[in-house]
Amino acid sequence: MDLAHSQEEREFRARLREWLGKVLPELPPRPSPDDWPGRRAYDLGWQRRLYDAGYAGLHWPVDAGGRGATPTQHLIFLEETERAGAPYVGANFVGLLHAGPTIAAEGTPAQRARWLPPVLRGEEVWCQGFSEPGAGSDLASLRTRAVRDGDAYVVTGSKIWTSHAEVADWCELLVRTDPAAPRHKGITWLALPMDAPGVTVRPLRTLAGSAEFAEVFLDEVRVPVADRVGAENDGWRVTMVTLSFERGTAFVGEVVACRRTLGALARAARANGRWDDPVLRRRLGRLYGEFGALWRLTQWNVSEAQGSGGVPGIGGSVFKLAYSHARQELYDAAAEVLGAGALSLEEEWTPERLSSLSYTIAAGTSQIQRNIVAERILGLPKGR
Repeated sequence: MDLAHSQEEREFRARLREWLGKVLPELPPRPSPDDWPGRRAYDLGWQRRLYDAGYAGLHWPVDAGGRGATPTQHLIFLEETERAGAPYVGANFVGLLHAGPTIAAEGTPAQRARWLPPVLRGEEVWCQGFSEPGAGSDLASLRTRAVRDGDAYVVTGSKIWTSHAEVADWCELLVRTDPAAPRHKGITWLALPMDAPGVTVRPLRTLAGSAEFAEVFLDEVRVPVADRVGAENDGWRVTMVTLSFERGTAFVGEVVACRRTLGALARAARANGRWDDPVLRRRLGRLYGEFGALWRLTQWNVSEAQGSGGVPGIGGSVFKLAYSHARQELYDAAAEVLGAGALSLEEEWTPERLSSLSYTIAAGTSQIQRNIVAERILGLPKGR
């Protein structure tokens, strides 16, 4: 991994910074956090601007519709958009960061041509239908059933914590196609159209008061066999590709945001006198070091993904484990710096603090990540 910027990369940063300076003042006001149709339209509008300017799917392979940018250019893009306060992927994050890269890596040419351009152009939203009641961290115990009927699968079951299901057009869906097979062997990855007959969506409200998740109920929903990504019963392997993106590179923009938040906390501590507390200063200094290390690990993960054809390695579990806990401590520190007066739902810090609690669960619990690190990286025996 070369951390030095070339002349071409410096010019790329300058062009991007200039473009952001022109386009961001033209954006409409952000919609209310509870207005998901409005947020969908806002997020997809931003995606369309990126597409028209040539920044959509910057690091995606050229044959998948991206620009095939270098890892450094990808990281520059994240740094500059965060520095400028540009919108993040928002409602489009599953399509851009999970489903899209999985289809780029595992889909047929026809599937890539059908699904990837609308994601990049900001025309379609995806959601993730993996977890079920009783099958979250132990994902291989999922029970949603898909029975082959000619050229379609008939799907029955339910999913929970389905991100952005209420505004999604498609769902990356895991189903069990062979209940007699070992549990990791009988799973298939399908692309489910969310407007199919038999699909019912019920939004869930989180601790932070938002409703970006939903329960999804599937009552004999017909999904074309042509919408299967990978072979039948090979869905667990395809899922590991999806999760490698989710844990390895999907959080990179959030690391940049956390580093910016940490700087804002340091300024707030200086302004309100909390900076005089040496214990607090040490805590913020340690967080500064942790997020600096996480950024270097991010650079390594992005570089590794680029070198392996776009698929991150299992080192993403190391990153996800460390990041989840660092983010929680960051917002613990925010409460210490800002005091009880900032801890109301009207303050911007509180929803982020409440949201941070979910990071040791989302995308695989910390306990699962420790098992992955122990078994697949350190070579330790499986626990009993």
